[in-house]
Amino acid sequence: MQLFRTIFAAVALLLIGACQPTKTVNRSATTAPKNIILLIGDGMGLTQVSTSFYFSDQPSNFARFKHIGLHQNTPTDAKITDSASGATAFSTGFKTYNAAIGVDSDTMPQKTILEIAAAQGKSTGLVATSSITHATPAAFFAHVANRNSHEDIAADFMKTSVDFTAGGGLKFYHERSDRKDFLPELAGRGYQIDTSTLGQHYDASKPYIALLAADGLPKMTEGRGDFLPKATQMALQHLSQNKKGFFLMVEGSQIDWGGHANDGTYVIEEMKDFDKTIGLALDFAEKDGNTLVVVTADHETGGLALSSLQAFGRSDYGQINPTFSTGGHTAALIPVFAYGPGAERFMGIYQNNDIFGKMMEGFVK
Repeated sequence: MQLFRTIFAAVALLLIGACQPTKTVNRSATTAPKNIILLIGDGMGLTQVSTSFYFSDQPSNFARFKHIGLHQNTPTDAKITDSASGATAFSTGFKTYNAAIGVDSDTMPQKTILEIAAAQGKSTGLVATSSITHATPAAFFAHVANRNSHEDIAADFMKTSVDFTAGGGLKFYHERSDRKDFLPELAGRGYQIDTSTLGQHYDASKPYIALLAADGLPKMTEGRGDFLPKATQMALQHLSQNKKGFFLMVEGSQIDWGGHANDGTYVIEEMKDFDKTIGLALDFAEKDGNTLVVVTADHETGGLALSSLQAFGRSDYGQINPTFSTGGHTAALIPVFAYGPGAERFMGIYQNNDIFGKMMEGFVK
């Protein structure tokens, strides 16, 4: 009997040993993305995501994700986060105070994933429907104590290497209070520059920046058109020329602005635009095979609910009525959707700054 036990134990150990290397090899081979596309729907909670299932003529691209999690976004100085603190958590891995851009709670600058990727020789890009100096995009390249320091944020942009940029914010580069004009300097560094039409002066062999509004771009309901999906498509074509890979952050900025305004139509139309952009990112990732797509938000705005329509004291369950509980942000947990190498890491419930580490794992050496 003792001999049988000894033989059984030895066989079990051999089997365990044989299985372990196989698991390790498979994991390392399938969870290290060459490229990352991070799409941030500013102010987008689960209810905003739900509008893409109810108010669109096309199937929601959110339904294409199989790996879904939730993050908690509490900053260091409050119960509810703003966009600056939330985006800095994503970009640096540090929780910080509201209004902080690329700095920790002691106002010390911290390297961002965009800066780390650029230092590794990867290409980088930013696309937003706000000013490029607005809180979320700024948190990926700037290091300032307060999000309202737009001219200082633009000055920090001049210290970085961003290969493709598209959004608003022209006045912070070109019509500054200190009378500096950054456009000639950008041109001198080889940038192709557009200030009126996306792609008008585009050259795929050179870095590109489009600053198409003095501050934020128009709403979808005011005729912005296909800027966000078109700019994202251009960015993917531009950045994917680099064999080392790329990091691209795309923000649907004005989902948040619709929430602040308690304007259901504003939110819905911005979500349709964002959903279309997500589809383009997923199409690219599916074809490429080495691209991680992460979709999330910094926080929820407006306390949006998809309520039944109330008429004559009764609920009409045949109609959906967008309603709001606040003009500010809420503390709701935020959904995270992931596709591609490493997507399984984004399942579960975790802190917003954990997203940085989950993206970084295997992305840079």
